Amino acid sequence: MIYVGIDIAKLNHFASAISSEGEILIEPFKFTNDADGFHLPASKLDSFDKTSTNIGLESTAHYGDNLVRYLVAELYKVCVLNPIKTSQLRKNNIRKTKTDKVDTYVIAKTLMMQDDLSFVSFYDLDMMDLKALGRFRQKTIKQRTRLNIRLTTYVDQVFPEIQYFFKSSLHQNSVYALLKKAPSPNEIASMHMTHPANLLKVNSHGHFTKEQAKELRVLAQKSVGANDSAISIQITQTIQQIELPDSQLDKIEAEMTNIMKFNDSVIMTIPGIGYINGGMILGEIGDIHRFSNPNKLLAFAGLDPSVYQSCNFQDKTTRMSKCDSRVL
Repeated sequence: MIYVGIDIAKLNHFASAISSEGEILIEPFKFTNDADGFHLPASKLDSFDKTSTNIGLESTAHYGDNLVRYLVAELYKVCVLNPIKTSQLRKNNIRKTKTDKVDTYVIAKTLMMQDDLSFVSFYDLDMMDLKALGRFRQKTIKQRTRLNIRLTTYVDQVFPEIQYFFKSSLHQNSVYALLKKAPSPNEIASMHMTHPANLLKVNSHGHFTKEQAKELRVLAQKSVGANDSAISIQITQTIQQIELPDSQLDKIEAEMTNIMKFNDSVIMTIPGIGYINGGMILGEIGDIHRFSNPNKLLAFAGLDPSVYQSCNFQDKTTRMSKCDSRVL
């Protein structure tokens, strides 16, 4: 068996290879983080049987993701190692030397010492995409929520009565369309009646009538809100900012749906699970076969109960540990 250790960095990587007897087969060499660089280790490994070659690298942020995808596409067996495992081997090194070249040997030896190796598959790559998309979706939703709160604050200052008219929510397409055209009550009051009526009707799919538009115009005429052009500008700009994460979320969720449909996971048979929440769960869990029993999966999700016991006392009212993935 051949073990290849790759030390990952932002611009340049180092790699070496050893046999299962510890013999150095390929001295450490540097290659760049680009297409030409990726071809170099592949060409050096061409003389070895891919089924007998295990490639290991540490989990280091996102810098190694492209290389992993390339190697998996080339049908190499790739294992992403926990840095804690390689760190333990470094501590046992008498000389306490740490360089990129030495690290390649440490990674290769760590790979060789593992009893059970888990190799990256195309399914794992899809799960990595789901994880990235799911987390980006969460950030985008938080960003949109902050913008919604900001818009509500601005509207409260210039046209507080409008929230009595749009009782369901201020944050809907019909309201945004109206406020982009007329962000102050004075502008709404001075509009020709057909203009706000058409805006509301078209953007609410016929939900609002002309009579309701008249009611809104009366509210605008009687509004006690401040006629502040600065706030009006902030209203229109904030609505445009809100529309960006809205379109981003549509694209994110469409891609998550495509990945979920392609993999056809059994998680979709659970009542209440859809493509989006199912994709977020799978993205965080990854390959469920990594967990030998349900308790380990619960612990990974932070849903295992914390335990407090001392001598003859044992607390029976402890909470869930919540020590891992916040998304789960």
